[in-house]
This record gives sequence, C-alpha cells and structure tokens, in this order.
Amino acid sequence: MTPPAGPRTSQTLSQSQARRIALAAQGFTDRPHAAPTLRSLDRAVARTGVLQVDSVNVFARAHLMPLYARMGPFDPALLERAASGSRDRRLVEYWAHVQAYMPVDLWPAMHHRRVAFRASRGKWGMGADETLEPQVLAAVAQRGPLTARELESEMGATRSKEHWGWNWSQARKVLDYLYSVGDVAIAGRTRAFEVVYDLPQRVLPARVLAAPTPSREEADLELVRRAVRSLGVADVASLADYYRMPVAATRASLRTLLETGEVEQVTVQGWSRPAFLDVGARLPRRVGARTLLSPFDPVVWHRPRAEALFDFHYRIEIYTPVHRRVHGYYVLPFLLGDRVAARVDLKADRRRGVLGVPGAFAEAYAPADTAEQLAAELRRAAAWVGCDRVEVGARGDLAGPLAAALDSAPA
Repeated sequence: MTPPAGPRTSQTLSQSQARRIALAAQGFTDRPHAAPTLRSLDRAVARTGVLQVDSVNVFARAHLMPLYARMGPFDPALLERAASGSRDRRLVEYWAHVQAYMPVDLWPAMHHRRVAFRASRGKWGMGADETLEPQVLAAVAQRGPLTARELESEMGATRSKEHWGWNWSQARKVLDYLYSVGDVAIAGRTRAFEVVYDLPQRVLPARVLAAPTPSREEADLELVRRAVRSLGVADVASLADYYRMPVAATRASLRTLLETGEVEQVTVQGWSRPAFLDVGARLPRRVGARTLLSPFDPVVWHRPRAEALFDFHYRIEIYTPVHRRVHGYYVLPFLLGDRVAARVDLKADRRRGVLGVPGAFAEAYAPADTAEQLAAELRRAAAWVGCDRVEVGARGDLAGPLAAALDSAPA
C-alpha cells in the first residue's frame, strides 16, 4: 500500500486571494435565487455550517442576519419551517459554536459535548438544583413542548431581577442543564424568543437518533472538516474557534486531513502562522457582495481572523459603557465587494417605520462610491425589517455623505 502523501506547502496566497476564497466558501459568490426558498436556506446553511443565536433584536435576530446576507430579504418563516417538526426538521439548536442552529445530522457528533456537560454539571456553573431534575424532566415528558416560564410557579421560585442576563429561575437552570446533556432538546421558540423544550425523540428525526455515535476522534475530524469547508482557508485558531474545539484536537484532525489530501497547508502573505486550505475551495476572480453583516456572522465572529483577512478591527460595544463606545451600540459591518468598507450603528424603530443610523463610519480603504452603495443596502435592509425610511444621525465620517446619498436616491 502506498503511504499517504505528506502535506504540501508550495502554495502562497495573497491576502486578497485568501479573502476571495473565504467569501466564496461562505456563499457570497453563489448565484442568487429569484426568491429565497428552503433550497436557498439549505445552501446558505451548508456554507455557514451553523447560525449563531443571540437575543439582541435592535435590528434583526443574529441567526436571521447571515441568511439575509447570503439570500437577500427572505421570510423568517423559512427558518421556522426548517427548525420545526421532527420528521422533516433540518436544523436544531445546540452548543455547536456557542448557542446555534446546526444541521440535525451534527447531533451525533455532539454526543461527547453532552457527556462532558453531564460530567461538569452543565454550563457556566449556573447552579441547577439536581433535586428538581426528575420533576422537570417528567413535566416535559408529560406536557411538552413547554417553556421555563410555564414551570416557574411549580418550582417554588420565579425569576429574580437583580442580575440582568443571569437572572434565570430554577426551572430555566434545570432545563438548560437537561438540554446541555441531551435529556431534552429545543423544539423551537415563542414569538417572545423564549425557548421551548421537549424530549429529543419529539424534536429530532428518528434517523438522527438512530445514527451510530462516532468516537471522539471521528467527531473531531468531522467538525474540523466542516470548519475547513466553511472557512475556505484559515489558521488553526480560526478552525478551532468555529466549533469551539480545543486547539490540540484541531491540530490532530488537521494532520489526518493533510494525510488524506483534503487539506493543503499554505502560506498567506501577512499572516504570521501557517494556514490550511480546503482543496475543494474556489478562488473567484472577484466577489460582488453588497450586504450588512451581523456581529455574529462567521465572516467576522472570530475577530483576529477579521483583522487578518480584511484589516478590519472590530469589537462589539453592547456591553461597553456609553461614554466609552467608539462606534455605537449595535454596529454592523458593511461588506462591499471583497472588503469590509464601512460600519453602521443601526436601530430599527418598527413602530415608526424608521431604520435609524445613529452613526456611519468608512474604513480607510473604502471605495469612492461607498456612501451610495451603503444607501442602497440600507433601503433594502429597512424594507426587510418593516421600515419604510432611513434616518441618518450625525456621528461618523460617513454620516454626511450617506445622508446625501439617501436624499438623492429614488425612494
């Protein structure tokens, strides 16, 4: 038998080539469908691998934004359809990156995480009351699907108010633990974004639950393989971050992928560490993107990668005191072509039908028509979130040109 070939290190990529490979891997060169369908959603999720979930709704929910960026304006009911039912369900929530929608076929690969959560008594040391677990699990089995709020009065205590963001009731803590270890699963969410829990056999397709459990090494290999495919080209740290894996396990899986020829080690100009290229990745001549990105989009969620690819220093400032914010509360990058050309602070006032832009800031390398291109994108985004006009504030060097572009553009 011929031994597997060793890693090839002959290829050197420019930063521009790495950017275009990365954006193509994420779906930004896919031909748009005339109207987004479930097939469009399937293709987008095949590119991103996961959709990070976050409760902030200043503009649009975090898990909706990557789909918008790749599909254009779409009906959120498409995602609800993909993440509901058990027989035809495509997506389910779990700790795949952080809290995220993931394809249901990744459920077996997450077995070892569920085992680890059980060994460590859940996530973040939230202090779930073990004595309540049988009672909560029995309630889900008998009455599910249900929310934590529906159980709070029965658990003897309701949600406290003193610590924003961590003020979970005992019912919610126990349910979160049971979800982390796989005794319950997330069946969906209410209109108020509350999690709805049910038994896994009533949430996931039977074929998924019947699938064989991979070994830890097999699961790690599959996750790294998917991360390489979604990133196109990346260093070890970015690959480990994608599914929140240990760096050592990521390196071990990369060695296997190098041996099988699925991955090639390359050099990217300006990067201090080796990079790994999906051998099936495309290098397009150009990328014609024009869209807003969520702070939790895979293109920018690993901030060191965003800097290495785009020369784009990005920090979300939601938790930064107002007087210390540089760009604003909920700032979205603006992807134009293959560069992040600007960033905008957005707030949708749906009652008034206004998409507010308190601040707009151009990057140093932004092309001359950035304001006009951003104006067109903001009109599209405003319509998607139910707003019929855009109002620009005074903050940022792009605010004036953007306001002028919006005024001059046809309504």
